[in-house]
Amino acid sequence: MTQPTGAADSGGLLPAFSVSAALAQRAIGAAREAASGLAVPVCIAVCDQAGHLVAFERMDGAPLMSAQLAQDKAYSVCAFNGLPTDQWWSMLQTESALLHGIVKTDRLVIFGGGAPIRSGRHLVGAVGVSGGSEDQDSQIAKAAASSLFRSGSGEAG
Repeated sequence: MTQPTGAADSGGLLPAFSVSAALAQRAIGAAREAASGLAVPVCIAVCDQAGHLVAFERMDGAPLMSAQLAQDKAYSVCAFNGLPTDQWWSMLQTESALLHGIVKTDRLVIFGGGAPIRSGRHLVGAVGVSGGSEDQDSQIAKAAASSLFRSGSGEAG
């Protein structure tokens, strides 16, 4: 039986990298700053690579319903290997059967506001933002996710 390169050395285990609580808090701060710049109160969720919540903040005045949406946006990104939530609609809009079936998937969000956090080629978590328009949520989430690592280096910035 053939094993992937490196699997024999690791006993068949795959390595997993994840944002720490400290990095998640930095992402929250970057999202808060971006949201303040747009004058829109939002809920911000940061999850690890498996989609588990690491940090959360509901800014003063953010809609209560946005709390769960922000968490679900972050989860959706990780549950589909890092696909930003703003890319779902373009994939689904011409696939009627898929569109009407997949939207029944628990916690899946198919509109903007969820962005992957990557360190090099590794998906290490995601940011979910809800409370503004779709474009505002996407802009804030992307700003937060991209704030954590120097461009392409995988090193904390």
